[in-house]
Amino acid sequence: MKIATFNINNVNKRLANLLAYKAADSPRAAIEKAGYGAVWCGQNLGTASPFWRAALSRIVTQTRLPGDADDMQARYIEAAAVKGVLITLLYAANGNPQRGPKFTYKLAWMDRLTAHAAELFAAGVPVVLAGDYNVVPTDRGIYPTKSYDKDALVQPEARERFRELLGQGWRDAIRTLHPDAPMYTYWSYLRNRWPRMAGCASIIYW
Repeated sequence: MKIATFNINNVNKRLANLLAYKAADSPRAAIEKAGYGAVWCGQNLGTASPFWRAALSRIVTQTRLPGDADDMQARYIEAAAVKGVLITLLYAANGNPQRGPKFTYKLAWMDRLTAHAAELFAAGVPVVLAGDYNVVPTDRGIYPTKSYDKDALVQPEARERFRELLGQGWRDAIRTLHPDAPMYTYWSYLRNRWPRMAGCASIIYW
């Protein structure tokens, strides 16, 4: 069984790439024409670009991360997939600028994720926690640069919460398959970082 996740900006402009890779997101019509069922939750941010999480499934179990009934940010979706595997797609808050309310929200959201993940782990069913955690777990997960020193992604509080999640028994798929190699999942479009392989591991798949 192969599970693919695709973190993509502006799916309408990149729909051909998305369908070619056999992943899925909105819009529904084009995806269903390709033979997939899709579910998603979205959030209108008051901009031209709504905020989406999407999954290939027809059975949704969660569209919000439990633990705060007042949190309406579309950062989590959980759906049953084939062969009894539960798939979650998440997009943790970036948290910048820190310190401040965005960083406080990031840490509180990660605490809620850890609590919910513990319940999923205890259930004893196959679970994949896939998505953008917006945490660089260790220094080896980032191209050497001082420009990230004050970034929320590398702060000790965020890293500690990531370690707490790992401590429950989850496996970092990237580091399980590639324990020592530089393995980046995000590159800024600034300063020619993509061609220079100057990225960071802020997107982790489980």
